[in-house]
Amino acid sequence: MRFGIMALQANMLIPPEVQALPSDRALARLASFDHAEMVRRLFEQGFDPIEIGGDLAMILPHTFSPEAIQTLTSLKAELGLSYTLHLPLWSVETSTMLDPVRQGSVQAMVKAIEITHSLQPEVYILHATGALAAEFYRMSLPSLAHAFVLHRFQTNAGLSIQEILQSTGLAPRKVAIETIEFPFELTLELAEELDLSICFDTGHVLAGLSGPVDFFEALERCLPRLAEVHLHDAPRHDPQRKTSYSRDHLPLGAGDLDVGRFLDCLSDAHFNGPLILELQLAQALASLDLIRTLRPNVLLN
Repeated sequence: MRFGIMALQANMLIPPEVQALPSDRALARLASFDHAEMVRRLFEQGFDPIEIGGDLAMILPHTFSPEAIQTLTSLKAELGLSYTLHLPLWSVETSTMLDPVRQGSVQAMVKAIEITHSLQPEVYILHATGALAAEFYRMSLPSLAHAFVLHRFQTNAGLSIQEILQSTGLAPRKVAIETIEFPFELTLELAEELDLSICFDTGHVLAGLSGPVDFFEALERCLPRLAEVHLHDAPRHDPQRKTSYSRDHLPLGAGDLDVGRFLDCLSDAHFNGPLILELQLAQALASLDLIRTLRPNVLLN
């Protein structure tokens, strides 16, 4: 199996020595941050593919300049590594009913895809719905009204994805919509309608952010479209309690994920897509140690 890691590493982006600097010097260091050097360091730690986070362009625009992307492209050729691209999720809402915002979100996605074309990502990860849809998902509404508004978000997300595909020429299966804070059934239905891939996020599903679905049943249903896994731990959702948010993204072994069984399911399905550890580097390395203990053979494939 191919275990990768996300490139959005806060401790490498803003290391302790930078945090200790006066604000003007700290900002100057950030402005000169070397995206490719961080990717190289992650690769040297044994991670491949590397998931590039499109949101970094909003904070540090220079990391997605033509020169920076060319450096990442050259690094790919030098090291033989692979990339995946997590499309922007901050400040965008491709499923909103407010059409100017929806169209602007589509444009942001298209731009991110065009800018990173030379990286030839294996797959593009997309949150089909965003923070607004999640807010409505959490709202206490009459069941009919709740279903109506969530289907509206789903419909608009589908429209946006079609526009993204038409503008970029991407094959639908190159786009994997993630199991996020939105009903699992509606996410899977959208993937089936548009023939998209799925990014199965272990922590989101386990914690109940995608609804009260059985983890391994959800995984089984996603396998035919599974293109990527976001791997992290979380406490299992208790249907007798309100869903707890922001308790995921734990290192493996720190939550309730049955890691061994999960890896066995992927092995049985001959899954060979990226497993991206959505963790900070130290947590990811500790998670690999656990995997090495539980299922050493998967690290040899």
